Amino acid sequence: MLEQTRVAIYARVSTNDQNVDNQVRQLNDWASERNWQVVNTYQENESAWKSGHQSELASALKAARHRQFDVLLVWALDRLSREGSAQILNLVNTLRAYGVRVFSLQESWTEAPGEIGDILYAIAGWVARMESQRRSERTKAGLSRLKAQGKVLGRPPGSKDKHQRKKVRKISRLNTYA
Repeated sequence: MLEQTRVAIYARVSTNDQNVDNQVRQLNDWASERNWQVVNTYQENESAWKSGHQSELASALKAARHRQFDVLLVWALDRLSREGSAQILNLVNTLRAYGVRVFSLQESWTEAPGEIGDILYAIAGWVARMESQRRSERTKAGLSRLKAQGKVLGRPPGSKDKHQRKKVRKISRLNTYA
């Protein structure tokens, strides 16, 4: 008797104005079409940059290390990381070492075996990083333009947070996944 492929879903959005529902629904449909068993869904509902780490991704990696699933499904590779090709390759290789493959709904080539897959992962990581840098540059340019127009940016002088901010431990993202 053939064993059913066990999959986990990882979905991430970057702002509180977004939600992961569309990603999760389509990834569940994809798994169902292939007769795969979804054993867990990991959801990040905030920017990985703001939070300092991706706790759900770290949980998924821990579960992968314990062989709780065979495939990690993502909407797109940039949902794993926007830190560039090295980070995406590191994550994919870490998962591969645990016996888990990463499949992306938007990048069907992720199912390709061998070295060509490694090259394509590197390119996808580079594109995600460049997109993130461009977005940051556009934001900075917009803020600079507003400042040049005399607009006051930021909080009014003397204002304080209504709620105390959480202190985020600064740790290496690579150590988070180890």
